[in-house]
Amino acid sequence: MKDSKKSVTLGSMRIPFLVLPPTCVGLGVAVALYAESTINILHLVLVLVGAVSAHISVNALNEYDDFKTGLDLKTIPTPFSGGSKAIPENPEKAHHALITGIVSLVLTILIGFYFMYVRGWMLLPVGVLGVLIVVAYTRWITRSPILCLIAPGVGFGHLMVMGTSFVLTGTYSWTSFVVSMVPFFMVCNLLLLNQFPDIDVDREAGRKHLPIAVGKESCVVLYGLFLFLAYLSIVTGWLLELLPVHSLISLITAVPAIHIFFGVSKNADSIPDLIPFMGKNVALILLTHILLSTGIVWGLYW
Repeated sequence: MKDSKKSVTLGSMRIPFLVLPPTCVGLGVAVALYAESTINILHLVLVLVGAVSAHISVNALNEYDDFKTGLDLKTIPTPFSGGSKAIPENPEKAHHALITGIVSLVLTILIGFYFMYVRGWMLLPVGVLGVLIVVAYTRWITRSPILCLIAPGVGFGHLMVMGTSFVLTGTYSWTSFVVSMVPFFMVCNLLLLNQFPDIDVDREAGRKHLPIAVGKESCVVLYGLFLFLAYLSIVTGWLLELLPVHSLISLITAVPAIHIFFGVSKNADSIPDLIPFMGKNVALILLTHILLSTGIVWGLYW
């Protein structure tokens, strides 16, 4: 009994995916340091907890909704799509995924209220939009090709990076906006590729994300364009003197990005052959975020 409860609770969190929020928060921290702000450790810990709990919430609510609609019973799981299968294996404990999602969302909201008390109501738009994305993603956003494409990028890019920077500095900045464009484009790409394996099942369930709407071939082109725009954002930030020259170290990942793009292009119709490139894409995103954060902080001290 306890094992099934634990399995559903932890499975619905999708723990391996939770490495992404810390790298996005790290970008916001780097921006705050570059602005020569003193970092409040308590605030840093709280913003990290809030970001991770928001991700847990959207994951758990997604697992619960996909089980209730029967979608999870039809998908073939991959390391990056198809659900954890924790609920189908323990259907009597499905409510624990819902509880996990709600509790995590409440925790995120409470942390948001604290920061609004500390920093003011200018944080409210970030909080409201974040909650809307978490709550609406599975049931409504996945029915709109454009919203489904950009919502993950907005959440992990603009909201997490700019929100973190605001919490730590008390102000929004063009530097935080430019930096947030990198995870915006890369995380949009992450979810875009993750939708490839489940196109047929998602279509039957009433979803209409971009791979369903325009097909894989067009999405591969868009994937390549978004990769280019992510790196262009870094270069643009440097040219506008919003970022230090050291931030260009993150362009190193453009080399494997080209390899990944051609791999995705070649194997888009073969999911088993595509999966390794989906994994490489995850590594690409995390490494780019880490290198960009490192480069920004490097520019402050050297």
